[in-house]
Amino acid sequence: MEQAELYQKISDRLGDLAKFAPMKEDKSISQLMEEKGISRRDFMKWAGGMTAMLSLPSSFTPLMAKAAELTDRLPVVWLHMAECTGCSESLLRTDAPGIDSLIFDYISLEYHETIMSAAGWQAEHNLESAIEKYKGKFILMVEGGIPDGSSDFYLTVGPHGKTGRKHAQDAANAAAAIFAIGTCSSFGGVQAAYPNPTNAQSLSKVTGKPVINVPGCPPSEKNIVGNVLHYILFGTLPALDVFNRPKWAYGLRIHDLCERRGHFDAGEFVQEFGDEGAKQGYCLYKVGCKGPYTFNNCSRERFNQHTSWPVQAGHGCIGCSEPDFWDAMGPFEEPLGSKLYQTVYGEGADMTADKVGVAVLSATAVGIAAHAAIAAVKGAPKTEE
Repeated sequence: MEQAELYQKISDRLGDLAKFAPMKEDKSISQLMEEKGISRRDFMKWAGGMTAMLSLPSSFTPLMAKAAELTDRLPVVWLHMAECTGCSESLLRTDAPGIDSLIFDYISLEYHETIMSAAGWQAEHNLESAIEKYKGKFILMVEGGIPDGSSDFYLTVGPHGKTGRKHAQDAANAAAAIFAIGTCSSFGGVQAAYPNPTNAQSLSKVTGKPVINVPGCPPSEKNIVGNVLHYILFGTLPALDVFNRPKWAYGLRIHDLCERRGHFDAGEFVQEFGDEGAKQGYCLYKVGCKGPYTFNNCSRERFNQHTSWPVQAGHGCIGCSEPDFWDAMGPFEEPLGSKLYQTVYGEGADMTADKVGVAVLSATAVGIAAHAAIAAVKGAPKTEE
């Protein structure tokens, strides 16, 4: 589609959305940002950054800003399954809310157990009413793995004693778009780790409907809000990789974007935590970094209001946005390359949207291990005869 045609299509969609009455009549997103001390200039800079993150031309920045201002036209139902609530906390627990957090707060959250005051029968009624009232119109976001099959009773929710699986299925059947927020909902997470006593499954395995996976433990707030804005802009699902992750967020490896990549190429590695290499910011591969096998944009978007991320803080990536990472990526502080060919589970954590073969993960692990060994030898100081 030509750029001008796409621009017009998005403009028309936003124009149609603007005709709907806001679901929060007492305050607009513009008023909310003004109260928080966020200027229009800062807002437009943020909109420009989100536009670039979604791989759209810079000329689309005004459309992104408009989409953010129309988030009050969008009802959202957020369900909690078997999880730690860390994905919600990544958005809610901030001492100085950024624009991403404010937009998430401003979205019409019709149901979210962490922040709502209702409980018991009233909470159940609110959920059922929201699903019925906005059937075919609301966005469903689900956090947490879901016990399935004969083990579904391990997650029993609410006064009716419905299982988490039943709640997820009922909501998914009525939703306009479905997002699995976090690795637990996307791939099962720690709940699905061996031996998986509750038979926890990903959301996609219990709904049978298209699900956009937004993995991470937790994912960044930009990856969550960015998917909402993409849906507002286009009304369709984004381009996805083979694990149903949006390519705009999960298209590159951590290794590709890592600030320590230069040290990797130079053969400069941390040998153990706290050594001189660690103080110099050397590559963390030898102490277990899984960045070469993990697809995410953590190094670009970071966490805690864009302050830092694990590798910057001195610990290697643990591969949390990959399927079965609890089993496939461990032990977390040992190089994956040392496991040689015992790294591939299922389709393989290194499989990309271009359908790279399942053996690539193992081959890459061996190659990186060899690179590290050779580079270390080349970089070793010479001794006198």
